[in-house]
Amino acid sequence: MILETIIMIVYTLALLLILMYALAQLNLLLNYLRSHRKNEKSPTFDLSDAEQIPYVTIQLPVYNELYVMERLLDNISKMDYPKGKLEIQVLDDSTDESFDSTAIQIESLKRKGLDIQHVTRKDRKGFKAGALKEGLKTAKGEYIAIFDADFLPEKNWLYRTIPYFKDRNIGVVQTRWGHINRDYSLLTRVQAFALDAHFTLEQVGRNSEGHFINFNGTAGIWRKQCILDAGNWEGDTLTEDLDLSYRAQLKNWKFKYLEEVETPAELPVVISAARSQQFRWNKGGAENFRKMLGRVWRNKDISFKTKVHGTLHLLNSTMFLSILVVAILSIPMLYIKNEYDHLKVYFIVMSFFVVSTLIFFICYWFMYKRIHGGGFLKFFEYIAMFVMFFSIAMGFSVHNSIAVIEGHLGKKSDFIRTPKFNISTLKESWKGNKYLRKNISPNVIIEGILMLYFGFGMYSAFVVGDQGGDFGLFPFHFMLFLGFGYVFFKSLTSRA
Repeated sequence: MILETIIMIVYTLALLLILMYALAQLNLLLNYLRSHRKNEKSPTFDLSDAEQIPYVTIQLPVYNELYVMERLLDNISKMDYPKGKLEIQVLDDSTDESFDSTAIQIESLKRKGLDIQHVTRKDRKGFKAGALKEGLKTAKGEYIAIFDADFLPEKNWLYRTIPYFKDRNIGVVQTRWGHINRDYSLLTRVQAFALDAHFTLEQVGRNSEGHFINFNGTAGIWRKQCILDAGNWEGDTLTEDLDLSYRAQLKNWKFKYLEEVETPAELPVVISAARSQQFRWNKGGAENFRKMLGRVWRNKDISFKTKVHGTLHLLNSTMFLSILVVAILSIPMLYIKNEYDHLKVYFIVMSFFVVSTLIFFICYWFMYKRIHGGGFLKFFEYIAMFVMFFSIAMGFSVHNSIAVIEGHLGKKSDFIRTPKFNISTLKESWKGNKYLRKNISPNVIIEGILMLYFGFGMYSAFVVGDQGGDFGLFPFHFMLFLGFGYVFFKSLTSRA
């Protein structure tokens, strides 16, 4: 009974952590709904007055972006803003042929009167953070807009964002990501679903109540003074954006999140690219938990509620580890439940934790309705999307849990960029992309084994106990079987 007790304790603790996160999401939903009833007026620059138009530097950190560089520079060159108040820095760490083609395009744009600089370094020290820091040394602007290579801001983007810096306490203005290839495949739809939840429910829910939010690495603007005051960019975590965001807010800088300003971008269309992005985000989140948690709780100017939300925010990626633990232990728990009658009360109490899934379902519905609209048919469409999202998210849990564990243990790794494709329809092929990894991750073998394991879990529902089976966990195991199966087979077949 010792092993069974250990399993039950670990299982219960993981469920409690998931419940805490779900309750935090519910609180963010309430904040989100309240924020839409508020009619707050922020002071803004009047950009029709030339005297109030500030100098802006746009930074484009790039590394081997052969397929999207021309599109990126063409888009940014059309930005509607006075040329005398705008500088563009291409922070180029590239080591392939894209470097030369980028240089040629930059010279062409210079001849057209654009103030655009090709900023290069001898090495990639600090990766993206190092490139941003290098560019900041010579940046002319008092405000620094940052776009990754796959982002395509609208022409009036600066006119919709810069005005909010009239408030001297605002250090960052962040916009909502859009998705130019949302409907490319099931994988892109699931990624869009997850990102939409972050960019509506979470960012608005936190920002509207003064809790910590994060600059998302791109599609936002920093006040240069804020970057320097917070200690400048640091490359000791894989999510330099989250790191600097917390350091800035700990110095009492305010962030302004603009849900109504959408900045389109490209989602990874191949599962190996999605894997590398997920790994970096989740490991970086765990690294920042190690780095920032103590600073958050020691700060006397922050409310207790904000500290709790900040803690759960920094623990976001650790949810994957909790989900994986619950998933793996759910099958032993199924057998324990049907073997020990005296634990009946415990399992009745455990059934309460289904409320976590119900909370996520409700919260994400409001997000989905905000993006896609409501109605009876949309609700059924949402149910299917929610099941697919949860299944595939759980299928990624092994890969992401390894990232989280490495982050918490302090194991360092290189910043692996996400390959870009410049495709948005199924008629366009990603095959032949030179940046794709052609080897299969060892994690894929584990994912295949777990697919079979949860197939066994479904079989177990028919044979446990002496009352004709126990189907309480069957839907959960079915979703896990689908999720790990999808990730496993996609990983085998989606190679360049």
